[in-house]
Amino acid sequence: MPVILPSGSDVVDAYNTIKNYVHQTPVLTCQSINRLTGCEVYFKCENLQKVGAFKYRGATNAVLSLTKEQMAKGVATHSSGNHAAALALAARMNGVKAFIVMPENAPEIKKKAVDGYGAEITYCQPTLEAREATLATVIETTGATLVHPYNQWEVICGQGTAALELMQQQPHLDSVITPVGGGGLLSGTATYLKGMFPQVKVLAGEPQMADDAYRSFKSGSFYPVVNPDTIADGLRTSLGNLTFEVIMHKVDDIYTVGEDSIRNAMRLVWERMKIIIEPSSAVPLAAIIDNKQVFANSRVGLIVSGGNVDLDHLPF
Repeated sequence: MPVILPSGSDVVDAYNTIKNYVHQTPVLTCQSINRLTGCEVYFKCENLQKVGAFKYRGATNAVLSLTKEQMAKGVATHSSGNHAAALALAARMNGVKAFIVMPENAPEIKKKAVDGYGAEITYCQPTLEAREATLATVIETTGATLVHPYNQWEVICGQGTAALELMQQQPHLDSVITPVGGGGLLSGTATYLKGMFPQVKVLAGEPQMADDAYRSFKSGSFYPVVNPDTIADGLRTSLGNLTFEVIMHKVDDIYTVGEDSIRNAMRLVWERMKIIIEPSSAVPLAAIIDNKQVFANSRVGLIVSGGNVDLDHLPF
């Protein structure tokens, strides 16, 4: 059976559902970065979103889409960090219990955040198999509703609201670039833009050390991620069947970048813009810097995915 994909109007509906619950994050520019890249870059700062990441949008849309019966039993997910924190807070703000499965090696700052938002955490081995098996047990025990970190209609539409806001704040863009891990942010962005602003190119950056989306996109066949070893901890997940379909139909291109490029782009933003971004957020800027000829003299929207960094273990 063909997968039914969300549309631009579904993202608008999500925005109307969540707009009173999320921050409208600012769009920042930096002259020195514009000079370095040879283009105008508009940073949509989702690092300043609640829980410090765009994930709060999708989690909030998913929680607000539940029935009363589902709310009574709670929500559950597996996540190494930002989605876990986002769902924990979105649940708490709406009086819903959250059950979170986290790998033992998740960044300490992300474990603390999830715990602080009152979620019940179950730790597991840091493999996708262990995460999914542990989550299945939690759901069976509690009756909680799964809110997938990225491969879910409500989550994708919620994430797309960052691009909707960006176009309200900066309507004359030639392209929008996001990072890609599981593909929720990229799928939501592509869904909204190709529905409402089809002339705007939708692009993504991905670490070379976790290049499953790039290989899937270029080949047209789904590739899972295998042993990703990248400092961009938020991008170590594989695409889902839904995000894969959206990306294949609606994304224009994906670029991969090395670890040094990610590190340098992250440091550049910290030094020049005075804002804290995590390694995953630096990947799109690294892609622009490494492919200047593609972006030359254009106006690029860049969705800064998050700012949750372990300050005791900075990559530079």
